[in-house]
Amino acid sequence: QAYNCLIHFYKRCKVMFRVLPKLRSATFANCLPSSVAAVHTTPAVTGTWQIPDRLHHVPTAHDPGFFEMVEFFFHKACVLVEDTLIDEHMKNQRIPRELKEKKCRGILRLIEPCAHVLEVTFPLQRDNGEYEMITGYRAQHSHHRSPCKGGIRYSMDVNQDEVKALSALMTYKCACVDVPFGGGKAGMKINPKLYSDNELEKITRRFAMELAKKGFLGPAIDVPAPDMGTSEREMAWIADTYANTAGYNDLNAAACITGKPINQGGIHGRSSATGRGVFHGLENFINEAQYMSMIGHTPGWGGKTFIVQGFGNVGMHTCRYLTRAGATCIGVAELDGSIFNKNGIDPKDLEDYKNEHRTIVGFPGAEPYEGEDLMFEQVDILIPAATEKVIHAGNASKIKASIIAEAANGPITPAGDRILQSQGCLVIPDMYINAGGVTVSYFEWLKNLNHVSYGRLTFKYERESNYHLLQSVQDSLERRFGRVGGKIHVTPSEEFNKRMSGASEKDIVHSGLDYSMERTALKIMNTAMDLELGLDLRSAAYVNSITKIFDTYRDSGLAFS
Repeated sequence: QAYNCLIHFYKRCKVMFRVLPKLRSATFANCLPSSVAAVHTTPAVTGTWQIPDRLHHVPTAHDPGFFEMVEFFFHKACVLVEDTLIDEHMKNQRIPRELKEKKCRGILRLIEPCAHVLEVTFPLQRDNGEYEMITGYRAQHSHHRSPCKGGIRYSMDVNQDEVKALSALMTYKCACVDVPFGGGKAGMKINPKLYSDNELEKITRRFAMELAKKGFLGPAIDVPAPDMGTSEREMAWIADTYANTAGYNDLNAAACITGKPINQGGIHGRSSATGRGVFHGLENFINEAQYMSMIGHTPGWGGKTFIVQGFGNVGMHTCRYLTRAGATCIGVAELDGSIFNKNGIDPKDLEDYKNEHRTIVGFPGAEPYEGEDLMFEQVDILIPAATEKVIHAGNASKIKASIIAEAANGPITPAGDRILQSQGCLVIPDMYINAGGVTVSYFEWLKNLNHVSYGRLTFKYERESNYHLLQSVQDSLERRFGRVGGKIHVTPSEEFNKRMSGASEKDIVHSGLDYSMERTALKIMNTAMDLELGLDLRSAAYVNSITKIFDTYRDSGLAFS
């Protein structure tokens, strides 16, 4: 009986498979009533999002505005993702597709602009008695998550367009690596090398008070961090200023800023976090056989060379981690000169030389570079770790590197990006690869809110648990085999011995950063494959970020609008 049932089932399946193609065919659909035929034959509706006319010049511009660059990449990703947002991310909303389209476009328009920009000007009495007017900016791009997050830079290139662009980039960067912050950025239009330590402290503390007065500083509102020209010293000044003024009665005042010294509530591993993140970001793609085959390389670090443009905090730590992994640094470029050594440059020796002489020029472990530009040399990996727009339409075709890791923010213009992709260069975008800093800043912010360091509550317990585990294994072996030849010693491996005492705060930070970068890289790869983007990882990263921010606004609603 069971055998006959199987035969009947098989016959029914054969009939069904013959009929299904007919049901799908247009001929059969024409035989149905027009209303029914329309249901079965209407093609999928596609989105209508377009790049605004004001940005049409950006893909070919030699020197576009920084904020225009970010806006262009945003709109380019919106064109790719609009249909998915409407058909997949709004499928449970019981409204017509026309209203879904309107709501989707409304949310995307809400994501794009910068929410607030503050410009402050205040006087500084210099050590010689002269007075000078100092200008600073703080931009808050998005409040879809609180607080806003972004660094403070001291540079003569600081302007409103730059802080707006960097704050927008921070919004997408935080979303990309699943850090629940909105984007922000600040800058002071000064050259810190021209001011004494006393003058810099007065500038920093006054700027902190101006930000706090206007609601641009606070653990739940806006949390800055170090950037170009600033360090943990400036962060300590800002934390102290806030705690003794606007935050005098705030228990969580230390969380108003990240990147602080350890004894002021900082976290182990923050100073090297961005460089370490660059290393992990590169590693995730360099070990991926599919992407390495697309650019004609073998997976792994062995035999790979790299050049770093900018030997500041990010460039120095990146150089150190890549050298440890097995890559060879053959060149370093700075504003005042470049050095080159095809046999390799020792990053520790170069760091010591720069700390002593305040420059890399004259470093005995390499030769002065005499060519046109160090970035144009034949190398496997190029790491721009200085300023924005260093690779553009005028020089992108001269780049010979197979992989570019954007350790700086916005180092490649859209025109340069298009040229590099046409040359088969794998560009790992800034919003992913330099997100190590904001990821560890998130860990520091949580530490300040929890008022306890990572690992403090579990360190001793984990150590004793591991000792008991080894002792239990030894006792079991002795019960089974006896102790005729003496005790059976259980010797832990070198790796287990290192971890046996439990995870320190630095171990936890490094592990969390590694996991965050690995998980994000996998999501970018999956999106790039789903959308058939090839080597265009930037668009994939933007699509992921926009999707997450869109989902936040979709579920929270648009208050008071």
